[in-house]
Amino acid sequence: MTSLLVVLDVDSTLIDEEVIELIAAEAGREAEVTEVTERAMRGEIDFADSLRHRVRALAGLEVAAIGRAAARVHPTNGADALIAGVHAAGGAVCAVSGGFHEILDGLAPRLGLDRWRANRFAAVDGRLTGEVDGPIIDAAAKAVALRGWADELGVPMRRTVAIGDGANDLGMMGVAGLGIAFDAKPKVRAEADLVIDRRDLSQVLPLLGLRG
Repeated sequence: MTSLLVVLDVDSTLIDEEVIELIAAEAGREAEVTEVTERAMRGEIDFADSLRHRVRALAGLEVAAIGRAAARVHPTNGADALIAGVHAAGGAVCAVSGGFHEILDGLAPRLGLDRWRANRFAAVDGRLTGEVDGPIIDAAAKAVALRGWADELGVPMRRTVAIGDGANDLGMMGVAGLGIAFDAKPKVRAEADLVIDRRDLSQVLPLLGLRG
């Protein structure tokens, strides 16, 4: 039985970047997309609506632009130490993202994540259609993912930890045994159980009684 489940948001938590902004730069729409991202993460607008708006801005962009954006992604400082420390204690580390599988499917195995879930871009003939393929991973879906992984791995909910920075993470932080705001927006900081201001994920380990 797994002793502990840690679930991380991806963009601006597990990684330093907001990937959709990197992709939008390829389409010359970075400023527009960044503004919508910020409003969504502050909880000012509905996440699903904001994601649809941002993805529509990418319509017609070649799929190869996603790979170029992926090459510019950097795991957050301390991510490797956090994952290794949780694994050494018999725990599991998963990621659930309002971002995209096209990025996470390459990143997650390299980092040693146990499970991951994200959105998918719709594409036809090598170009993005401007739509999301399948249900959107919003705050409610993140909470469902955390509960599902806990059940699958046999982890009691009191032994689950959710880490995120934006309003879209409040659902999973609310159902987890411990919700940690990581370099987070004010709304998230106000509702989290614990707050980490410095961008170093290894700081989570002592909060869980673990060593790096």
